[in-house]
Amino acid sequence: MATAANRSDPARSVTGLRGVVFDVDGVLTDSAGIRAAAWKAAVDRCLEALPESRFAAWQRHPFDEVKDYLGLVCGKSRFDGVLAFLASRGLRLPEGEPGDEPGCGTVRAIAAAEERTLFDLLDEHPVNAFADVEPVLGALRAWGVKSAAVSASSRANDVLITAGIQGLFDTVVDGSEAVRLHLAGTPDPALFLEGAKRLHVPPAQTAVADAAPTGVEGGMRAGFGLVAGINRETSHERAARLYTHGADVVVHDLVGLLRAGLGRWEGP
Repeated sequence: MATAANRSDPARSVTGLRGVVFDVDGVLTDSAGIRAAAWKAAVDRCLEALPESRFAAWQRHPFDEVKDYLGLVCGKSRFDGVLAFLASRGLRLPEGEPGDEPGCGTVRAIAAAEERTLFDLLDEHPVNAFADVEPVLGALRAWGVKSAAVSASSRANDVLITAGIQGLFDTVVDGSEAVRLHLAGTPDPALFLEGAKRLHVPPAQTAVADAAPTGVEGGMRAGFGLVAGINRETSHERAARLYTHGADVVVHDLVGLLRAGLGRWEGP
């Protein structure tokens, strides 16, 4: 298994890449903020509803839309995200049933509440693709490099369609496919591996691009040829976390990914 310590120099240029697997939120579209807001609204409501006797006062702090989103829930299924958040606050709730209505009494009820909140926010605030996405995908296609978009979210395909970029990928693996195929969310690399499998490109000749620490950790675990952390906000703290979790390179945009992974950029 590859580790951050035994991988080659982060500044290396990989010339044998034949595929790129992109996460969606924060990499291709500006939807990460909306997802973080949905998580905050859902779990903060439940923190307020639970009696103080359930946890120590220091554990009752609200959901942080940067640290908690990236560190606890981003890239995971809703169920696993709720479990991670509850554990961070010293809480345990019954698992519940798949059909639980949105609420705060079970893990699945909180997951349903986050899902409903997200759908409402996406209806109110349609997402957009970042400006570099279309030219970069066009360049990859021109060079014969295949591309996949993957996400643990069941709405990822809809997000890509709304953003006008769904048809630019050779394949898309979203949360509904992940459920059907029993693919775990990050840091498990199952989604990335499924994307590479559908591209018919081995992981060693495939790059992974993700904005979340758990995502780059998944790419590193699976031995992908290049693991790129996407740090569009140019946060030094986030860059450090991405490197710590296994990123070979941390770049501000997808053009940086091409320069790092293919050693060239021939943009419009």
